[in-house]
Amino acid sequence: MNIVERFINYTKFDTQSSETSDSVPSTDKQLVFAKYLKKELESEGLKDVEMDDMGYIYATLPSNIKKEVPTIGFISHYDVSPDCSGKDIKARIIESYDGNDIELSPGIVSSPRQFPELLDHKGEDLIVTDGTTLLGADDKAGIAEIVQAMVYLKEHDEIKHGDIRIAFNPDEEIGMGAHHFDVEKFGCQWAYTMDGGDLGELEYENFNAASAKIEFRGVSVHPGYAKGKMVNANMVANEFASMLPRKETPEFTEGYQGFYHLTGMSGNVEKSNLSYIIRDHDRERFEERKDFIDKCVREINEKYGEGTATLTLNDQYYNMLEKIEDNMHVIDLVLQAMNEAGVSPKVQPIRGGTDGAQLSFKGLPCPNIFAGGVNFHGPYEFVSIQTMEKAMMVVVKLCELTGAYND
Repeated sequence: MNIVERFINYTKFDTQSSETSDSVPSTDKQLVFAKYLKKELESEGLKDVEMDDMGYIYATLPSNIKKEVPTIGFISHYDVSPDCSGKDIKARIIESYDGNDIELSPGIVSSPRQFPELLDHKGEDLIVTDGTTLLGADDKAGIAEIVQAMVYLKEHDEIKHGDIRIAFNPDEEIGMGAHHFDVEKFGCQWAYTMDGGDLGELEYENFNAASAKIEFRGVSVHPGYAKGKMVNANMVANEFASMLPRKETPEFTEGYQGFYHLTGMSGNVEKSNLSYIIRDHDRERFEERKDFIDKCVREINEKYGEGTATLTLNDQYYNMLEKIEDNMHVIDLVLQAMNEAGVSPKVQPIRGGTDGAQLSFKGLPCPNIFAGGVNFHGPYEFVSIQTMEKAMMVVVKLCELTGAYND
């Protein structure tokens, strides 16, 4: 089985995770794919293949050298985003993309006018959807690349390497992927998530992240007799939202700029709720953003009475740079591997999060390498076959370089 067949086969499994579930994994259908993947790893001859009851899969490609070298790992997640349907994905290949519009289905067109990233892959073979579902390259492309790299190394015993550990997990898309990852069982000095975007991307800086939920309590009175009595929770929530800086939102920010993002709102006169995510690369500025949310809540309570607004604030993850800075050899190896694989590195911050961020804070330095997908989480998602093949070779080169590693 080649990398394309492997990836397209993976897309046939519906593995969408759910933000509203309390189970692990968050959906039973993820376990269906996990069980299949475990059997595939066994059939490909990997060792120590195991899956725990939460769907976390671990396996080993044993060393083919006698000297002791670091054990490194490669990680991808198999859930797909809840943002768009992941059921009945109909992946197809556009051979030698010519730079024109792609009709995914009648009336559904992926155009370089809307998605100029397509033109970066002119002349390449693209895997696309039929325009009714996402594709799932995030992150089944990463899984296919890792598995194919292990198969390649088994078939090319002349490439010397130490023990290589691989792991695949559920629920990354809902921020829970690393929560039950067993770093001690994984047993690596460092690892890499294959969960980045387009060709050459290398990320070891990500947002610090928190969630904020504010509940507003009002006083409901018949509107005809409300003067001096009613406190409209919807209006108070609207007032709170207007207190946050309008230009510090996702649609106005880029690069290292942080933001407040209103992700949900609901309510009536008596009770209203706002949900935010808070993001910033700079830890000090991140803490200031959280303090500002708290300050706005206090001002609302000073104006309308204590208990009008109640804040629930939770940190989600932190910038992995804080942990990578003391382990820059991990980055140096990727840069060398990319160069040897003919890939020009594009080092950039993630305007989001990754399992690698949480894993880095659990003691496993874990930067993020490109997997090749573009336009994630929607029906216009695509992946270049040539980019997937390059990503697979970067994994191979990293294994080879670590096999010759001298601390």
